[in-house]
Amino acid sequence: MTKIDWYILRKFIGTFIYSLMILLIISVVIDVTEKIDDFMSNNLSFYTIVVDYYFGFIPHIAALLFPLFIFISVIFFTSKMAYRTEIIAILCSGVSFRRFLRPYWVGALLFGAILWLGNRWTVPIANKIRTKFEAAYVHKQKAQQNMYDKTIRVDSFTYVTFGSYDPNYKSGGNFLLETVRGQNIMFKMKSDRVTWDSVTNMWKLDYVTMRSINGLKEHWWSKSDTSIKLALNPKEMYEEKNIQEAMTTPELDRFIDREELRGAEGLNTFYVEKYRRTASCGAVIILTLIGGIIASKKVRGGSGLHLAVGIVISASYIIFLQFSTVFSIKADLNPLLAVWIPNFLFGGLAFWLYLRAPK
Repeated sequence: MTKIDWYILRKFIGTFIYSLMILLIISVVIDVTEKIDDFMSNNLSFYTIVVDYYFGFIPHIAALLFPLFIFISVIFFTSKMAYRTEIIAILCSGVSFRRFLRPYWVGALLFGAILWLGNRWTVPIANKIRTKFEAAYVHKQKAQQNMYDKTIRVDSFTYVTFGSYDPNYKSGGNFLLETVRGQNIMFKMKSDRVTWDSVTNMWKLDYVTMRSINGLKEHWWSKSDTSIKLALNPKEMYEEKNIQEAMTTPELDRFIDREELRGAEGLNTFYVEKYRRTASCGAVIILTLIGGIIASKKVRGGSGLHLAVGIVISASYIIFLQFSTVFSIKADLNPLLAVWIPNFLFGGLAFWLYLRAPK
């Protein structure tokens, strides 16, 4: 690393921090205006709002837009250097264009590593703070709606349905348990009331009726009460919004393994989140190189033209990412491929721009 490398790297880091601070201030102001009614209706103090919500919200929004603001920052300071003919002077001194990009690689790897560590531990912990606050004060009505007509797959063959459920008392009504093998229902159990017994870690059922089905033969019987043990905890009854975002990567891995053993469906959402945490770090490197290559050429439009091109590329990246992840969640596209498709496409774009860049 020469003085010129350190000069470029300092500009890289300084511009990004400055841009990120502006972004966070704007994001917080917009979020406050959207949630001010919720804050006031719940009589929340300034300390509670800051500590119990914005300590979680700020890391979340910073990680969400981290790659794109890296890209905009690189374009901004590199364009300024090109406009002042600094890059031409560097290349005319005998430095190759590939050598000129070294500090960009260093900065991209540095910020990529920071984002990778943040995505695995810091951001999920912050999301726990944010989602807990939102569930308590912002999405209370939606949370209540999630307590009715809830069906859960507890293992490969067993489904349970709660017609209603109260998480405060850990009890519900209109309980139905079904054992399904292939296309056939083998066993049904109905109960008017179900309650969690924390002493035995079992579900207690009242006014129970049961049917055992074997082809054309059926057997029916009833009990006043009984207890059953299910691979289902009351904590799992409450369906949190975007729960995968609030799990550290080790917790997410354990959750996926457990759900696979239970034969749960619709896990692509969790796989997308798992792979996205690494793919976004790759996006930091790719977008840094694209920004450095595009903005290093002095053009008549100056920084404005470079920033316009940067915004178009940023928007394109977001669109590709949204399309691919939606196809993974809704159409069963491989989650690993889904989150890396934008990186493959824009990695090819970076290589093409490098070949065409004036050296």
